[in-house]
Amino acid sequence: MGYIPGDGEKAPEFTLAAPDGQAISWRNFRNRGLVLYFYPRDDTSGCTQEALEFSAALEEFDALGVSVLGVSRDNPDSHQRFIDRRALSVPLASDEGGEVCEAFGVWREKKLYGRTFMGVERTTFLIGPDRIIRKVWRKVRVAGHVQAVLAQARAT
Repeated sequence: MGYIPGDGEKAPEFTLAAPDGQAISWRNFRNRGLVLYFYPRDDTSGCTQEALEFSAALEEFDALGVSVLGVSRDNPDSHQRFIDRRALSVPLASDEGGEVCEAFGVWREKKLYGRTFMGVERTTFLIGPDRIIRKVWRKVRVAGHVQAVLAQARAT
């Protein structure tokens, strides 16, 4: 199981694929904070609720100089269908190979109904413009999460 970088550490480098095929990396967020949230799968109930809530709060994050990016191992086409189906405004990125999930330590062993498998553990990182991690939320429960992240972004 991977190491999860924590508060006060420099966030790992990343390059991810956007639904339009463009590459997304730290360059896209120069001089801004970043909420980097990892989620298990497009269009499932918890992931949909989380994406809708981040979409609704985007203007508030933007006013604080903080961008938001959702990441899963789903492919770019799946992300585009998810965005279109749910009218999402939060940007999503694909980590099909799982390298970024590994670097951030969110590819974990999970258990469900007595079955053990590997999957993305719902985790959120609040990262400063200097790429220093300000706060990590692991094993996220969706209800109230976006408001907690927004409150922390305001306090930082």
